[in-house]
Amino acid sequence: MSPTEHFRGRPRRAFTLVELLVATGLSAFILTAILTTFTMLGRSGYNAANYSIMEAEARRALETFSEEARLASNITWTSAHGITLTVVTATGTTRVTYAYDSSDTGPTAKCFYRLAGTATSTSARLILVREVSDFAFRRYKVVNGVDFAAANDLETKQIQITLRSVRTGATTVATTNAVLSARVVLRNKVVST
Repeated sequence: MSPTEHFRGRPRRAFTLVELLVATGLSAFILTAILTTFTMLGRSGYNAANYSIMEAEARRALETFSEEARLASNITWTSAHGITLTVVTATGTTRVTYAYDSSDTGPTAKCFYRLAGTATSTSARLILVREVSDFAFRRYKVVNGVDFAAANDLETKQIQITLRSVRTGATTVATTNAVLSARVVLRNKVVST
C-alpha cells in the first residue's frame, strides 16, 4: 500500500467551517465583554480617584480658611471673589487674602487660593482647590441671635464659602464636587451695625 493510499482511507480529523465560525464568534463576544468590563472598571477607578482628590482639596481648604477666619479681627472684601482677613497672632496681627481666580489663563486660573498679605501682595499663592467652576463668599450678621445677610464689612460676623469643582478626563464623564462650608464665626471681630 502506497503512502497516499494509506492517508486516503483514514478519516480526517479537523474543524469544519461552521465550527470555526461559531468558535470565532463566541471568542469575539467574550473578548468584547472582558474589554468592556475592564474599561468600565478603569473609568470607575479614575472617577473615584477624582472624587478623593477633590474631597481632600476641599477639606484642606476649608480647614485652612476656617482656622484663620475664626482668629480674624477684621475682614475686607477686595472683590466679589476675594476677601482679606486681619488675623490675630501671638505676636500681633497679620493679613491674609483668600480669593477665587475666575480667569481662564494664568497660574491660578479657576482656582481658590490663599495669599499672605493683601490682594496686591506679590507673595506666592497657595492653591487650595483646583478646577473650580462656581465660587461665592457669603457674609452674615447676627442681630439678637438671628442670622441675616450682612451688607458691609463692618457688620459681617460670619462668612461662608460655596464652591463647585469639576474634573474631567478624556474618556470619562465630568466628576463634580459641590462644597458648602459651615458658617465661620469671626470670633475676634467687633461688629458695628
